[in-house]
Amino acid sequence: MAQQPIIIKRIKKGDHGAHHGSAWKVAYADFMTAMMAFFLLLWLLSSLSEEQMQGVADYFAPTTVSSSKSGAGGMLGGKVVGEGAMTSQGGTPSVSLSLPPPSIGQGGDDLVASRDDDAEEPGQVRPLTERQIVEVNARQEQQRFDRAQQALRDAINAIPELRKMSDSLMVDNTPEGLRIQIVDQDGLAMFPSGSASMYGHTRALIDLVARVIKQLPEKIAISGHTDSVPFAGQGSYSNWDLSADRALATRRALLESGTPADRVRRVIGNADTEPLLANDPANARNRRMSIVLLRDTRPLPVAELPPEAAKTGNGPVFLQSAGK
Repeated sequence: MAQQPIIIKRIKKGDHGAHHGSAWKVAYADFMTAMMAFFLLLWLLSSLSEEQMQGVADYFAPTTVSSSKSGAGGMLGGKVVGEGAMTSQGGTPSVSLSLPPPSIGQGGDDLVASRDDDAEEPGQVRPLTERQIVEVNARQEQQRFDRAQQALRDAINAIPELRKMSDSLMVDNTPEGLRIQIVDQDGLAMFPSGSASMYGHTRALIDLVARVIKQLPEKIAISGHTDSVPFAGQGSYSNWDLSADRALATRRALLESGTPADRVRRVIGNADTEPLLANDPANARNRRMSIVLLRDTRPLPVAELPPEAAKTGNGPVFLQSAGK
């Protein structure tokens, strides 16, 4: 019998150390780029002050109103308006105000630079002039005032119990600053006649104002005003005393609502010397409390003010409710 041939099959295995391509380099480069961006962000954050960090956080925070419901079914937790004090069935009104980043020029010796289109070298920057810094600060301040006015309008429209008081809240831009006035209406007074003890609905309205203005950096001036009707009380107590006492009561209400005491720069009583309706000095609307957010910069020209203020020559804007 013939012997079967022996067949030897040799299999050459591939070299595992051979080059497999450069796909891994792309993934590695992406990873290193992401890590570099991450550590660059950490470095930038570590160089910011606490105030600048808060400004950045406020800039990205949307302007919102809380969605808690009260017993009356409002969007905000309202307080029931009564002849005496306010009572709450649900949550308390909450207003969130979105602010721009910290103003340019508030950093002391910090240099502020801008791109110079006429520079000889690309990317060259030049410091802003003093006038440009003032204009930027004024514009940012006006934007804060606009946001505050919108926040007040949204908040009062969202509380059913306070909608009827929308005509009692007036906001306008003045050379001195953003003026918020709480005025009397026929049949809806803010204080009892001849008294500096405010009604519950007045306190609720001041609390709403405080929730907005305490988020702003400007100083506050408070003034009280009366109509021209002589004070009916006995003795030397007059409209001067009454307007001053009501202004002080407004200050106390703001502080109790969370406004820092050092924000208040002055509290004065004007009696009937600055009537809201000069042609009708005895009108109820002349009885009012004025809260002014004092400007840190010069006022903007009328052309640069919001449309509502520009059309009225910086006149008051009533916060009309949505149902009217």
